[in-house]
Amino acid sequence: MDTTTEAVREIMQRFADLTGLAPAAAPARRYLWTDAFAVCNYLELFRRTDDEAYRELALRLIDQVHHTLGRHRDDDPRSGWISGLPEPEGELHPARGGLRIGKRENERREGEPLDARFEWNRDGQYYHYLTKWMHALNRAGRVTGDPPYTGWAMELAKTAHAAFTNVSLPGGRKGMYWKMSIDLTRPLVPSMGQHDPLDGLVTYSELQAAATRELGGSPGFDLSEEIAGMAEICRGMSWATDDPLGIGGLLFDASRIVRLVIEGGFEHAYLLAGVVESARAGMESFVQAGSLEFPAEYRLAFRELGLAIGLSAVGGMLEGIEENPELFGPNDPLQRTVQALGRYVPLGDEIVEFWVGCSNREADSWSEHREINMVMLATSLAPEEFLAV
Repeated sequence: MDTTTEAVREIMQRFADLTGLAPAAAPARRYLWTDAFAVCNYLELFRRTDDEAYRELALRLIDQVHHTLGRHRDDDPRSGWISGLPEPEGELHPARGGLRIGKRENERREGEPLDARFEWNRDGQYYHYLTKWMHALNRAGRVTGDPPYTGWAMELAKTAHAAFTNVSLPGGRKGMYWKMSIDLTRPLVPSMGQHDPLDGLVTYSELQAAATRELGGSPGFDLSEEIAGMAEICRGMSWATDDPLGIGGLLFDASRIVRLVIEGGFEHAYLLAGVVESARAGMESFVQAGSLEFPAEYRLAFRELGLAIGLSAVGGMLEGIEENPELFGPNDPLQRTVQALGRYVPLGDEIVEFWVGCSNREADSWSEHREINMVMLATSLAPEEFLAV
């Protein structure tokens, strides 16, 4: 086993122990964003080692997430599946009601005033966490060849889209909510996440391509309306950001767009140029800010590691564009922008090397977000499965 695979294996075994995955412990500590990355990491370990134990850990984690975050909290007077489905039907459709974030505190009660600082600690549903889980389910379906995983992802996409996009902006434009209640009946934070529409459009397109390929284009698994609706929200939006996690997310989406265009599964390729230019400009601003010169206690590992993961996709993105000039254009400005992003790829390696260092993981900034930092460090070391579509 090579040293990188061994490092990922050690991190993910420690994660399984800490969160009650293996050995199984009750109550398990499940958190949707973290667990989506973890599923991909276990699938990557399975791909690298051919050890069925890692495949089983990925599937066990999916089951735990559905039976923890797909159900009401222990401190909630409600019980059962948050979808409201009876037990047997809920088992067949565990994500139909969406999935809780997994925050420590219960959601804000109806009529209770919003405390913006405390809201970060409260439960509910985040759209961008749901799309990460859709992606993880799709990867499980691709690796195992088991159709229910893709089917669950499609059901979750329909549920999330119907709940989160039920808002009209001035001028009649459609928008999205940032955070919804556990049962998806009311917005908890009504503003829109800057990259949520893009992430939704790309993820829906990924699922649509998978369903066509693996489920035979069954009419029960069609996201055409949702894709069109999300494309409408994306029209005219700005993706500009200097946040490292946001830049990494743009690069992740851009890499998936390139792969989907090549496979014929993305009809909105005109968005690609704006996405990669926003990522390039964001990188320039982020580097100029100099935050990577700070000591570990003043840095947030998971945000930087999100950038490192995105930067690891640049090489494959450029290769896909260069090898398919009939799709992307020879000597196109898009190609030059992605080439310009290539100069930042070594920065991603520097970020990973910084956080691999044991002394930097002794900082409070690491321990306060330990589990999300762990899984995203593992993903940055072995990103292939997470970056796949």
